[in-house]
Amino acid sequence: MSSDPNFHIVLHQPEIPNNTGNIGRTCVATGCALHLIHPLGFDTDEKACRRAGLDYWPRLSVHEHDDWDACVHSLASLQQRETPRLWLLSTRATRSIWDVDLQLGDTLVFGRETTGLPSEILDRYPQHGLRLPMVPGERSLNQAVSVCATIYEGLRQAACRGDIQLDGAGCFTRRSLP
Repeated sequence: MSSDPNFHIVLHQPEIPNNTGNIGRTCVATGCALHLIHPLGFDTDEKACRRAGLDYWPRLSVHEHDDWDACVHSLASLQQRETPRLWLLSTRATRSIWDVDLQLGDTLVFGRETTGLPSEILDRYPQHGLRLPMVPGERSLNQAVSVCATIYEGLRQAACRGDIQLDGAGCFTRRSLP
């Protein structure tokens, strides 16, 4: 797998440690980096991770940021862009993840479990809001499920373009660039 993450997953002020743990495991399995924006509703020190049985946590590319602006600055630097390529996942968005071209290296941003992304962030990037399609009247999906579904839609798109290749065992690798 390339040293560049397939996607940057940002959790804005996550509250539930089990969700973040599941998302971390998904990131390890899919070659994604995880970015956590403070404040967090739990500890991520070595003792807390060991106590929670997060044996995969040392293999996770995890970055912690003091606030939204620090995260955006870091992502822009990592992506070597003036502004990172962001997609904001929210039930308040009207555009489906099926209607955009997710690219390897994109940043997928998810809000707090109880309140979602703050309006200030959604208003700052009005063309970047996305939602997962659901039947009418349903409120939302679990955060870890939403992250997983979005990552795999991005990977599916990348596979269709030939940016990643599947082997006979169902594992994928990024296509090598010339």
